[in-house]
Amino acid sequence: MEIDYKDIKVIGFDADDTLWINETYFRDAEANFSKLLSGFETPNKIDQELFKKEIGNLELYGYGVKAFTLSMVECALELSNYTLPNTVIEKILNIGKDMLNAPVDLLDGVEEVLEKLSKNYRLILATKGDLLDQERKLEKSGLSKYFHHIEVLSDKKEANYAKLLKHLKIKPEHFLMVGNSLKSDVLPLVHINAKAIHVPFHTTWAHEQVTAQETKGKTYKTVQCLKDILNHLQH
Repeated sequence: MEIDYKDIKVIGFDADDTLWINETYFRDAEANFSKLLSGFETPNKIDQELFKKEIGNLELYGYGVKAFTLSMVECALELSNYTLPNTVIEKILNIGKDMLNAPVDLLDGVEEVLEKLSKNYRLILATKGDLLDQERKLEKSGLSKYFHHIEVLSDKKEANYAKLLKHLKIKPEHFLMVGNSLKSDVLPLVHINAKAIHVPFHTTWAHEQVTAQETKGKTYKTVQCLKDILNHLQH
């Protein structure tokens, strides 16, 4: 079914893995963490326990590298039965610091898309994670000049989007969200009668994955890369 975008006035963009690479750094960090703990458990068990720890801490720590680093430390202490040397804890903290200092690598076509769409639409950035880290990445990216508004959300559920749109005086039918996560960037928007375009990234955190049942009957478009959205919007 063809989706009509003629009423769209404002386009929201997710940041991590939509505008720039992010999840790849987490996968690399998990691999390094697994090596550090290899004397205590198998890689598969370490991955499972770290994921459980992250999910258990979400309500308290939220999303982002700092939350991930704290979860790594807690997980390592538990897996080692609290015998972990201080030097290993320091190495875990350095994994987190390396992630925070990582370069911001834009995905293909990002600046071209934002530059073209900014001529006909109001663009906003709607991302979740740690405020300081996201502000740092946006500064490094050089993309802030394209956005009328930047919002770092504690989560990306229907209520979060509804509150944001109300605050910015945007009607849902005038809003389009673009992002890589069906769970965070697509389904909540569909549920509040806004529109969404899914731009998959090659790797997705397990917490962001959804089932076929959850997407069944939902109206949204999936494109292969960000530049493909230009085929459906005025620019």
